[in-house]
Amino acid sequence: MTNSPWSHQRSASVADDVDFEIKGQELQFLEIELDPGESAVAEAGSFVWKDASIQMTTVFGDGSGDTGGGFMGKLLGAGKRLVTGESLFTTVFTHTGSGKARVAFASPTPGSILPLNLGQLGGSLICQKDSFLAAARGVSIGVHFQKRMMTGLFGGEGFIMQRLDGDGWVFVQMGGTLVERELRAGEELHVDTGCLAAYTPGVDFDLVTAGGVRSVLFGGEGLFFARLRGPGKVWIQSLPFSRLAGRMLAAAGGQGGNRGEGSILGELGDLIGGNR
Repeated sequence: MTNSPWSHQRSASVADDVDFEIKGQELQFLEIELDPGESAVAEAGSFVWKDASIQMTTVFGDGSGDTGGGFMGKLLGAGKRLVTGESLFTTVFTHTGSGKARVAFASPTPGSILPLNLGQLGGSLICQKDSFLAAARGVSIGVHFQKRMMTGLFGGEGFIMQRLDGDGWVFVQMGGTLVERELRAGEELHVDTGCLAAYTPGVDFDLVTAGGVRSVLFGGEGLFFARLRGPGKVWIQSLPFSRLAGRMLAAAGGQGGNRGEGSILGELGDLIGGNR
């Protein structure tokens, strides 16, 4: 496989250690190269093309339940995905032939596909609930709830997130331009809740007020910011899909703004989140 800004050659791991390459700029797609017997798991609807020797199978959940736990393990994995608003199913692509074969997946929105090795991040990653694109077989896709009451009430997209566990490669999709920040112990960063793309579990997530009454009413930035405190890594996206969709609705004459899908306050959440 040719070298690119995002390409990988294999190393030892429990999960399938796939080779890959990410192509394109604003509208990227991911190309994964499999050896015989290796598999990749992808979000439903992300498939672009594959070599004929790669067999496609639709499974409950993330496919990790196939190695144990029987039907109940698969059902539990599917239920976790349902909570995050994703399909009950994922698609597993397995190379059943000889030599090497490739399969490609595309991000549904303009932005970046970020490859991350969970083994180098301590085994886990927390990300926005619609971020998962694909992974090597063996990576578990679960759900992460913010534990603090204030975060649950006013956190918007940050309330219900995806949790990816394992030691293999995962590929997450981010909106717009992506920035990575590494926070030292005790260092704080304030981020719009929709622009927070992902972070490692060692980072403490909470909310802080954005400012006074004038800022809330006229600033358009909402009442709260996500407060992230290190140590750990944080990834920030410049254009979350909810913001892009809100602008498109506004241009079409509908009600724009971020609907705050993770908020339990509905319309009130839109006002608090700075979207009304």
